[in-house]
Amino acid sequence: MKLYVGAFLAFAVVAVYGAPQEPVTSSGGKHWALLVAGSSGWYNYRHQADVCHAYQILKNHGIPDERIVVMMYDDIAHNKENPFPGTIINHPHGTDVYHGVPKDYTKSEVTPQNFLDILQGYQNRMTGIGSGKVINSGPNDHIFVNFVDHGAPGIVAFPDGELHARDLIKAITHMHKNKQYAQMVLYIEACESGSMLKDLPDDVSVFATTASNAKESSYACYYDKKRQTYLGDLYSVNWMEDSDKEILSSESLEKQYDIVKQKTNRSHVQQFGNMKIANEFVADFQGKKASVPITYPEVPMDAVPSPDVPLAILHHRLTETKTEEERKPIIEEMMGIYDMIEEIRDKVKRITELVTKNKEMFTLISGKTKLITNYDCYEEVATQFSKSCYKLSHNLYAMRQLYIFVNLCESGYTASNIAESILKVCKK
Repeated sequence: MKLYVGAFLAFAVVAVYGAPQEPVTSSGGKHWALLVAGSSGWYNYRHQADVCHAYQILKNHGIPDERIVVMMYDDIAHNKENPFPGTIINHPHGTDVYHGVPKDYTKSEVTPQNFLDILQGYQNRMTGIGSGKVINSGPNDHIFVNFVDHGAPGIVAFPDGELHARDLIKAITHMHKNKQYAQMVLYIEACESGSMLKDLPDDVSVFATTASNAKESSYACYYDKKRQTYLGDLYSVNWMEDSDKEILSSESLEKQYDIVKQKTNRSHVQQFGNMKIANEFVADFQGKKASVPITYPEVPMDAVPSPDVPLAILHHRLTETKTEEERKPIIEEMMGIYDMIEEIRDKVKRITELVTKNKEMFTLISGKTKLITNYDCYEEVATQFSKSCYKLSHNLYAMRQLYIFVNLCESGYTASNIAESILKVCKK
């Protein structure tokens, strides 16, 4: 009898007051989120770990799956190198963050164009692709975007392709013009990630932070001996571990930025856009539902520049070997990477010498990185280099040399001249 009475009372409460509602944003709208890990491969474990962790934070704080879109290659949890199949962790003492993560877009579906279409809510373009979910937001809604991967000046990488800064800014501007959101927040983890947003207008209701400035690497952290890879990225784990333990309804975005900037002491965390939004609470973008605080024991970060991760992993593995037979293949792999780096540098040097018609100019051109202003030149040249020499999304060492093409473009050399020199040096 008590069971029936309880059921009746529960029904009555719902009938009178309505079903429990998700807390709305400060603008009176809904929360939306787009989480992207733009890499693949075991040595990039940390990128998908970051994004899976970000999903758990948003989910724990009340954002429903139908308004969280996840893009990741999904080759880590069940990777043959994973000694704990079906799981991913983001801290040496952390729990599995892979469980429950929506597989909205995986493998070949994780592309720059799909990202732009999903962000801008182009439902018809995503029909028949993955889950088909898009950011179907309205004028009162808040959007949180978290992107994690490799980067270069004015570029972030996807498993097969690159997203250019101008295309991202264009999409955001289009969305603002069409009143597709009230406010948007972007957190970007990538090398030179500051270059993606340096031209972000301050009048499009967007606040963004990046792991690094426009001229430096971001950093990986938490090397795990059992998995033999890095579990996280320094900027990403700093904001997420803060979100895990703080009361998000009383912590401002500016406060979280200050904490992350202080803890991310190997690169220069940046902020862009409308600084008034920085005064908003984190909960307005990561979810308003109260959640049980999660804290992690302090462990060494063991931070290394993101481009050095493959060699750092091999170095760790080398120190753990006991026989010459174990050491030999690791040393050979390391030497192969060193040879490839030298080959890429040599080709870029030859391209520079052809462009400038002066062998002494390479030292000057390869000096300090200039900021991109001539996007037309740089985008054409970067695309040609990826097409003719090294596919950028598959070769992070080639991405490390793109700053030289920025410098050539900013020094007045034409895109056609540079592209022609690329073809001559990299012809098959």
